[in-house]
Amino acid sequence: MRLLFLGDVMGRAGRDAVAERLPGLIEQYRFDFVIVNGENASHGRGITEAHYELLRDAGADVVTLGDHAFDQRELMTAIERHDTLIRPVNFPPGAPGRGAALVTGRNGHQVLVVNALGRVFMPPMDDPFRALDAAIAGCPLGEQADAIVVDFHAEATSETQAMGHYLDGRVSLVVGTHTHIPTSDHRILRGGTGLMGDAGMCGDYDSVIGMESEEPLNRFVSGLTSSRFTPAEGEATLSGVAIETDVKTGLCVSIQPIRIGGSLSQALPNFS
Repeated sequence: MRLLFLGDVMGRAGRDAVAERLPGLIEQYRFDFVIVNGENASHGRGITEAHYELLRDAGADVVTLGDHAFDQRELMTAIERHDTLIRPVNFPPGAPGRGAALVTGRNGHQVLVVNALGRVFMPPMDDPFRALDAAIAGCPLGEQADAIVVDFHAEATSETQAMGHYLDGRVSLVVGTHTHIPTSDHRILRGGTGLMGDAGMCGDYDSVIGMESEEPLNRFVSGLTSSRFTPAEGEATLSGVAIETDVKTGLCVSIQPIRIGGSLSQALPNFS
């Protein structure tokens, strides 16, 4: 089974890149399932229902979120209408929406996608380790789920690596989001789980993590705020990770980075 995960979609540049390139990627590489993190898709903060639908129309089977999940207030109610739009599973009880989705892929296999939020340098949330334990226990790999992908939205890549080792052998992929910087540590752990510290963003890298550089530079240099952050709108790089799983076990047998377009060095999958 082939799965594609794309990192944080950042503003208009990221949305346009996904809409333009994702359909061709699915066809060319015969991806069975696609997950896209959309938590910065709308003006760099959160996602609107219309932009969620745009990502779905482009080919995303599931759209995940993060700490900006409800920055667009309309999503407080809109998320209840969409089973394939998920927020972090360790949000406090009573938060709208759901933190996991079991969805049928193009090949008929069942994929469980779970979104969780880290706690290091992040807003206080419930324990992600216990929350992921519960989500996976209810839909184990190789039983109800043919593949399990965890989008771990975290500031510290050390926390993402710890989560990968914690879930090793129980899920197909643990991939970090949130920092907007793609890491080169993609690998398969001893138990067969694919791990990548951060998928990077789908956005304009001629920026400061997706924002026009002038105001971030001003704040770093002067310590003062002079204006709002503005998403950069140059050519975006589509950043993420592609994996193949064993059809019997659901574990990862191949993991490769994806970087297409924009200013980063390019990386395309090479499936045998």
